[in-house]
Amino acid sequence: MLLSASTVLASIPSPPINSWDFSIFGVGISIKFYALFIILGIIIAVIMSNRTLTKRGAEPWVIVDICLIAVPLAIICARIFHVLTHYSFYFGPEQTDPWAWAKIWEGGIAIYGALIGGAIGAWLGCKWTGIRFWTFADAIAPWMLLAQALGRLGNYFNHELFGLPTDLPWGLEIEKDNPAFPAGLAEGTLFQPTFLYEIIWNVIGVVLLLWLGRKLSMQWGRLFAVYLIWYSAGRIVWESIRIDPSDIILGLRTNVWSAIFGVVIGIVILIVQRRHLGQEPSPYQDGRGRKDVVSSQDTPEDFVDLSEPTATLDDESTSAATSTAGAGSVPTAG
Repeated sequence: MLLSASTVLASIPSPPINSWDFSIFGVGISIKFYALFIILGIIIAVIMSNRTLTKRGAEPWVIVDICLIAVPLAIICARIFHVLTHYSFYFGPEQTDPWAWAKIWEGGIAIYGALIGGAIGAWLGCKWTGIRFWTFADAIAPWMLLAQALGRLGNYFNHELFGLPTDLPWGLEIEKDNPAFPAGLAEGTLFQPTFLYEIIWNVIGVVLLLWLGRKLSMQWGRLFAVYLIWYSAGRIVWESIRIDPSDIILGLRTNVWSAIFGVVIGIVILIVQRRHLGQEPSPYQDGRGRKDVVSSQDTPEDFVDLSEPTATLDDESTSAATSTAGAGSVPTAG
């Protein structure tokens, strides 16, 4: 039997506010916490990925040039993907606003759309900067999971994307007047905190990816493939217990299908990229730059920039040495 909020020993309360509201010169401004968490996630992902790419020989902060293309495309495609996978919500007979599909500020973005748009933008950015696409993908993979965990905190503040009713002590409290509150359920019903499950899953995934990146040769997109498999496998479970409205295809929510495709694509990348096992890619497409980081046992000497010419003795010393009688030629530093 479901327990009400007054009878459970513990539960997760929903936050009383979801935005920071203030005014400047009499103009009211509202900043959603959801947006702040997404921005924070992007900043952290950029900073940490820059650290990884720099260690692998890339020019510091070249990731910013890539993200100038990737981030806007990710946001645009995230909205497009959400609209297409919830088509009946925006173009159904009950929809009276012809511009509802464009009002992203009212909510509605999809992570798989962001991945598609971000991948296209990253590929273009990598072509522009000369960075190898798979090196970029592997560098950013763990930090995308962390950014997605932060984004789920935004869902918590928005009182959205919760799961089935539950009598578990960590059930989530949702107000009765919430539009997503299922009809017919009593006030005080608790729900599965799917946002929390996904946060925990993603944080564990971050630790796993960082460990794999240091202990195994997970290059050429293989670390990114593990990210796709890990995130998508968890998403299949969390999405299956969510009760927010969704279009259904062959009995499954559209986002479940997206997650299934994510697992399949990750497996394909792992299989295809096995042909590069044992090869250590330069971060740049033309092969310049330093050795890629594959192990915590790497030494500072492993990061010598091979694109620089080797040091030689200066002309004066060389001339003096070669003119010495009987000395023969003196080899330059190798």
